[in-house]
Amino acid sequence: MEVIRSFFNKIRAMFHFIGTQLSTFINRVAYKLTSLVTGKNRADAYFQSYRNRKRSMRDWWHNTIDVNAPYYRPVMIIWKTFVYGFVTFALYIFCVETNFLWLMGSMPSVEDLQNPKVAQSSEIYTSDGVMIGKFYTENRTPVTAKMISPNLVKALIATEDVRFYKHSGIDYKAMASVAVGIITGATDRGGGSTITQQLAKKLFKTRKTGARGVLGYVPGFGTLIYKTKEWLTAIKLERNFTKEEILTMYFNTVDYGNNTYGINTAAQSYFSKSPDSLNIQESAVLVGLQKATTTYNPIRNMKRSLERRNVVINQMQKYGYISAKQADSISALPIVLKTKFETPYDGNANYFKNAVVDFVKKWGDENGYDLYTDGLKIYTTIDSRMQEAAEEAMVQKMKQLQRVFEDHWRNQNPWRDEQGKEILDFLDNVVKRTSKYKSLAAKFPNQPDSIKYYLNKKDTMTVYDWKNSGEMKKYWSSMDSLEYYKRVLRAGMMAMNPQTGQIKAWVGGLDYNYFKYDAVKQGKRQPGSTFKPFVYTTAIDDSSFNMSPCDQIVDKPFEKIYMEDGEQKEWRPRNATGTFSYSSMTLRRALAQSINSVTAELTDQVGPANVARYAKKMGITTPLKPLPSIGLGPFDVSLYDMVAAYGVFVNNGTYTQPILVTKIEDSNGKVIEEFQPEHRQAISEESAFLMVQMLKGGVEEPGGTSGSIRWKFDVTRNGNELGGKTGTTSNNSDGWFMCITRDLVVGAWVGGDDRSIHFRSTDLGEGAKTALPIVGSFLEKIYRDKSLALEPGPFPKPTFKISKNYNCPTQWAPAASDSLGIDGDSTPAKRNDEDDFLIGPPPIPLDTGGRN
Repeated sequence: MEVIRSFFNKIRAMFHFIGTQLSTFINRVAYKLTSLVTGKNRADAYFQSYRNRKRSMRDWWHNTIDVNAPYYRPVMIIWKTFVYGFVTFALYIFCVETNFLWLMGSMPSVEDLQNPKVAQSSEIYTSDGVMIGKFYTENRTPVTAKMISPNLVKALIATEDVRFYKHSGIDYKAMASVAVGIITGATDRGGGSTITQQLAKKLFKTRKTGARGVLGYVPGFGTLIYKTKEWLTAIKLERNFTKEEILTMYFNTVDYGNNTYGINTAAQSYFSKSPDSLNIQESAVLVGLQKATTTYNPIRNMKRSLERRNVVINQMQKYGYISAKQADSISALPIVLKTKFETPYDGNANYFKNAVVDFVKKWGDENGYDLYTDGLKIYTTIDSRMQEAAEEAMVQKMKQLQRVFEDHWRNQNPWRDEQGKEILDFLDNVVKRTSKYKSLAAKFPNQPDSIKYYLNKKDTMTVYDWKNSGEMKKYWSSMDSLEYYKRVLRAGMMAMNPQTGQIKAWVGGLDYNYFKYDAVKQGKRQPGSTFKPFVYTTAIDDSSFNMSPCDQIVDKPFEKIYMEDGEQKEWRPRNATGTFSYSSMTLRRALAQSINSVTAELTDQVGPANVARYAKKMGITTPLKPLPSIGLGPFDVSLYDMVAAYGVFVNNGTYTQPILVTKIEDSNGKVIEEFQPEHRQAISEESAFLMVQMLKGGVEEPGGTSGSIRWKFDVTRNGNELGGKTGTTSNNSDGWFMCITRDLVVGAWVGGDDRSIHFRSTDLGEGAKTALPIVGSFLEKIYRDKSLALEPGPFPKPTFKISKNYNCPTQWAPAASDSLGIDGDSTPAKRNDEDDFLIGPPPIPLDTGGRN
């Protein structure tokens, strides 16, 4: 006993010493500050007066109170304990609230409490109001109290906080019960945290690292501090919000596992229902998940989830929310799931979504918004019906073309050099550009046999099935999958309203799950003869030449000696037929039949630099060199740029920048910003009208390369007029088709993943046979869809005087090819070896492919 007494005496002495020193320190600081403000003499007077009063009070105390009485000491101990305890508690709360000296960590601000913010999914909508994607860090879409089933509320209160409507944020009875349980060892007394405390923890992340403070890292103090924060925050929440609002925030905040946040997403994901339609057993499953989202997850562990659900049911019966009979009958039921988990790339328009994400992220960086957490509503230009038609057309026509391609090559490999010989080391070279090979090379340096072994090691994988436009299981090696994917042709298509610049359909590839590379904007390929209209536009629009569609040039051999990079070169383009007619033909007919010699001659007359200048004015953004061959499209361009540039012809000579997004709203539906395209006059109205007549020639002229769209597809009803231009590059590596109507500009590209992969025959590989069918099928589908109200018809008549002749009668001629021929390109076809793109999703162990 004496030892214990001695210990407490030492503790008392220590605190007395600390108190004395602290009091002395405070007095000195107070004296110094007072001296600075009032002067030394006044400070001395004040402090002398203070000491006199203190001495007077002490004398009064000793004269009034018997300090030697037996009760004096116990009473003083109790009194000091209460006062010091109260002061210590007040100081502690003050330190927690203010994060004094960064000891306690941050607390939610008044603004945070009044406007609590949780991460919300941003939603992307089409122009016709269809949601096509959600992007998020936490997949959450908040709901109002009216959309929450009463069964959910009852299950939650019965399980987590039965006195929810009686306390003000802290349930002291529950805390006392927990304390008794800890002392007695009882484990059935529940937890002490109220729903409001749990909301405070989830809503404001009170236990996150940034909220810990210096003392939070001291063992024992961390738990005390974050618990105090939860208590204080819970009390403030109760002051600021009604019980119903707290319950709504709780349901909108909590995690339900499987990347589902909030009751709306959880109800849709697990039961394919809205939260107001959940029955008792479904509500019990979701409330039961709150104890442990992995342990009681009905997908991962049905047995434990069922047990936990029945615990919730029993709690509801215990507290009178359901009868014993209901509890027994519901507990006997199995859990019936109807899962429908969302991903950002569910549904259509996945390549388009990527472009929208890039746009919104850049806009968000500039304007202080986060696509993944701010619950934005993004309204796009895409039309869901037109997009569906575009994707269907792509799948249908590419399936047919791939079958032709396979029949064409049969058991031979399609990768060929300029002389048509197989490139024997093609796959060995391509695989070296993949991350799979690089990771193996890093793991097995100077061990080519080990690398080869793992590249050829077979395993079960899921690959794209072009025959069924789906997927299939294969027991293949990485090299097998590489060979398979390299044989699959690629394609892209885009449709745009030329007047508004609104993109109405965007298909960047066959299947986004397996081909991530976007052939619309990301991919850039040689456009071939689809570049020729820029030459003719230069000749017609530039006042220095002032030509008309009816002016004539002789189809004859062309030869040009020029300098490129200090080296003298000679260029002799050939026509696709390999022959020259030596006849004089109009510009309209030459463009319609895609005569290379006439284009080369015209390019020479107007100058390659002027052609490049006009192409840039009209929207081509990729580098162009002023070479004699520029008119035959030897430089890489994107389909995106080509569609925008062709829009100039239909839009009276005005370039309209393509737009993807029309407006963005915040989570409350308030419009943050609306977007309008940029416009600029690129060519005159008359020149634009004349070029429309020129492009119509490709469809209407005898022998026009685009003529098949009229008789293969139902696109000319109601006197509908189209203009078109096909394009085919050397060795049939790229097939293009650009089409204009009064309402739309549509472009398509088809080709191998590498330029060396192509048809051997122009009759099979030209743009009229590869890309044109995709566009024709698309137009046919949208014209048949009455819900689109897209009425086909003729191009509008000019409202201004046309000074040049454009009615040029042409005698009948057989349909021409548009291939550039073997020598039609001054730039050798080659692949950019620096690119390395995914060719398929996991578990495909190889991720090659590429930009060409």
